[in-house]
Amino acid sequence: MIFYTDEEATTLRTAVYGAMVLVSDAEPGPVVEERYAGLRALKHLSQDLRQVIGAKRVHLPAAGELEPVVLDALRRSVKVLNGKATEETFAEAVLEICREVAEADGHVADTESAVFAKIEAALTA
Repeated sequence: MIFYTDEEATTLRTAVYGAMVLVSDAEPGPVVEERYAGLRALKHLSQDLRQVIGAKRVHLPAAGELEPVVLDALRRSVKVLNGKATEETFAEAVLEICREVAEADGHVADTESAVFAKIEAALTA
């Protein structure tokens, strides 16, 4: 298992759970279904990363402050994982998690697609 500092682990938790919340909040709808879809989709992350992310409760900022914080956490998470030289496919996993959240109610709204594009851009910056 790769060691992550508390700051790195917090960044990873903020990135993953924050991305799920951003997509879920992009369109009013079945929030519970979307949140459960996101939790189930965590299977796309490696076991090591699931352990790090699940080790503590995540504290996300209020809705108005959420997007810039999460996008920054996504960018920093990619750097953290690149610095650890892991085999982790973090960007692909996060995008799949977001896709499953968006599709939980059977359709993907334009607002969800727009948030997805921002998340994708942050992961590939």
